[in-house]
Amino acid sequence: MARRSTKTPPPDDPYEEKILDIDVVDEMQGSFLEYAYSVIYSRALPDARDGLKPVHRRIVYQMNEMGLRPERGYVKCARVVGEVMGKLHPHGDASIYDAMVRMAQPFSMRVPLVDGHGNFGSLGNDDPPAAMRYTEARMTEATSLMTESIDEDTVDFAPNYDGQEQEPQALPAAFPNLLVNGASGIAVGMATNMPPHNLREVISAARHLIRYPGADLEALMKHVPGPDLPTGGRIVGLPGVRDAYASGRGTFKIRATVTVETVTARRKGLVVTELPFAVGPEKVIAKIKDLVGSKKLQGVADVKDLTDRQHGLRLVIEIKNGFVPEAVLEQLYKLTPMEESFGINNVALVDGQPLTLGLKELLEVYLDHRFTVVRRRSEFRRTKKRDRLHLVEGLLVALVDIDEVIRLIRSSDNSAQAKQRLIEHFSLSDVQTQYILDTPLRRLTRFDRIELETEKDRLSTEIEELTRILDSDAELRKLVSAELAAVAKKFGTDRRTVLLESSTAPVTTVPLQVADDPCRVLLSSTGLLARTADGAPFPKEAGAKRVKHDVIVSAVQATARGEVGAVTSAGRLLRIDVVDLPQLPGEMAPPNLSGGAPLAEFVSLADDETVVCLTTLDESSPGLALGTEQGVVKRVVPDYPGNKEELEVITLKEGDRIVGAVELRTGDEDLIFVSDDAQLLRYQAAQVRPQGRPAGGVAGIKLTEGAKVISFTAVDPAADAVVFTVAGSRGTLDDSVQTTAKLTPFDQYPRKGRATGGVRCQRFLKGEDCLSLAWVGPAPARAAQKNGTPVPLPEIDPRRDGSGVSLAKTVSVVAGPA
Repeated sequence: MARRSTKTPPPDDPYEEKILDIDVVDEMQGSFLEYAYSVIYSRALPDARDGLKPVHRRIVYQMNEMGLRPERGYVKCARVVGEVMGKLHPHGDASIYDAMVRMAQPFSMRVPLVDGHGNFGSLGNDDPPAAMRYTEARMTEATSLMTESIDEDTVDFAPNYDGQEQEPQALPAAFPNLLVNGASGIAVGMATNMPPHNLREVISAARHLIRYPGADLEALMKHVPGPDLPTGGRIVGLPGVRDAYASGRGTFKIRATVTVETVTARRKGLVVTELPFAVGPEKVIAKIKDLVGSKKLQGVADVKDLTDRQHGLRLVIEIKNGFVPEAVLEQLYKLTPMEESFGINNVALVDGQPLTLGLKELLEVYLDHRFTVVRRRSEFRRTKKRDRLHLVEGLLVALVDIDEVIRLIRSSDNSAQAKQRLIEHFSLSDVQTQYILDTPLRRLTRFDRIELETEKDRLSTEIEELTRILDSDAELRKLVSAELAAVAKKFGTDRRTVLLESSTAPVTTVPLQVADDPCRVLLSSTGLLARTADGAPFPKEAGAKRVKHDVIVSAVQATARGEVGAVTSAGRLLRIDVVDLPQLPGEMAPPNLSGGAPLAEFVSLADDETVVCLTTLDESSPGLALGTEQGVVKRVVPDYPGNKEELEVITLKEGDRIVGAVELRTGDEDLIFVSDDAQLLRYQAAQVRPQGRPAGGVAGIKLTEGAKVISFTAVDPAADAVVFTVAGSRGTLDDSVQTTAKLTPFDQYPRKGRATGGVRCQRFLKGEDCLSLAWVGPAPARAAQKNGTPVPLPEIDPRRDGSGVSLAKTVSVVAGPA
């Protein structure tokens, strides 16, 4: 048998390697679960009670501790971030400042919790915020509601990350912050995405739930019909919102708010004043330019960001002429961030557990928290008031026999003996006796006694009120409801987001481009151009009230995608694209071009050059008839090469200019010259042989020495036409001085031969020696001043060479019906 060793074994080597066999699956599973729980509970998900993530709660709490009240001055954001990071938040400063920036952005928060001073970024983060060393911040008034009564034992506190500080587990939250401001975050295996809501609506629903705890979702949705985003916009598709309010998950679409406006004289545009939540204008502009460059989007001419601090967001998308703005807008909704989907995922922490909550559950969790806060606040205040009442009652006992109190104190050997003798003599508590001993004699006057008795009565009343609240659940609920109502009244704002049950009828049924429909192009006496909706002339309404810009000096038939020509006094014919012209409403009558665009937007003219008429570019027509100031007439062969934007229709002599032009319809019209010496010449157009465009024309009227042509036109001899003339003096030929005018039937003037002198059309009175204005055309004639103001014309005078009558206003231009 072997002998057993009695020696003690040597101690283990402290540096001996110890290897533990651990299953890697178990280790990864445990570590991952710990990490996931940390992210869920400590970083990514908000608490359903106050609607804040830990970093937001720490920022609000620390700003409150620093005394950064709304009435105080701003402090550097870096100081706030440093305090939060050093005392409460065990993470980097970047995450703290990012959270703080978002809390200060009015386009991110429906009710901002930080009052920022400086650059805190822009919508869509197109312009990032300045560094925290440059920005300043303080609390908003709404933030004060989040921390209200936090020092009255209303919420639980827990140690911070190093155990040296205390931080609240939730804030008192005097308004439902989670629903009002929403939240977003990505945790491990779950995420949350909650849209903001209107404060008034949420509080209204909460108060309804306080009054009717069994209220169903439909009743609550009468108060909260849908989200209310800080950037406005339009929510399309309320069924998704109902699903989210019922189950905590749902989807809806947000559309930009867009209006169709005339952005330039030549173009219409889409003006965007509100974008979807978290979408910035730079993102939209970049997407539009990319689509236009790749030819996936048609009809966009230019995009301008005219956003400023005074007017807010204003994104102008100019539409090319020939495209329907509404159809282009539908394409923008489809292809760009001007329409975005928002997926609601109401995940929040309830008692430390992540839950998906519907609208009613969210309100119930908040209200339960609020009931607890108010109950704990009331208990705290009642305890404080009871303690104060206890002291006041003891002091009043002493004041009743103050002489005895003083005698006992003076006859005592020390303060401990004095305290014991007072307790025995007056049956006071230890706390009351100590308070009496600490009270200076100057507080023991008769006046102080009256004050103490008043304070005792007040404290007793307040204690009874607090006791009534604590003893009655109905009173507690009533108080919470009243406090919520006060918050809504003070901080509530109007709804910004429009709710649409579903998208309207698809705009894609409208053709993208303007159809090549018949229309009429009109030129007013004030130099405005426009086109009608169709080719029909304006209706003639007898006795219709006239307005400015209703004198149409030239009108031609065209199609919406065609071209017309503008004949100038310098003998040029300039092409104009009809689709570029603004379109007048079809119901306008009498004609009114107030919605037209200035002629200068479409053609470039010299300083002394004017447009005398519009013409079609139909080469099958009889062509143009032109008359010049020196009495030359020309019929132009219709030859308009399509590759030239500018054509010459006559070669003018030096010093000559075109005074009138008209497009012949049949070639059987009569041509009419009127000179300033009151001579009118009428002859058939067939007497003038058509010539090519470079030709200089032939003699049209024989002028006396010093005379010149002031009017030329062509009239259908079968039409009911009139002649209007205004006499004046050569020394005062301006718009402010006119003497007499005459309106005569056209058939009173006989035809003469070409290049003859014609007949007299008005007899001059004393002081008159010339005509300042003449016009011949179909009745009824319309007259206006330079600014387009209508002027009534005199009655028709059947005398061919009679004198005129005085006018009430100065006439600058006359034209026939459009």
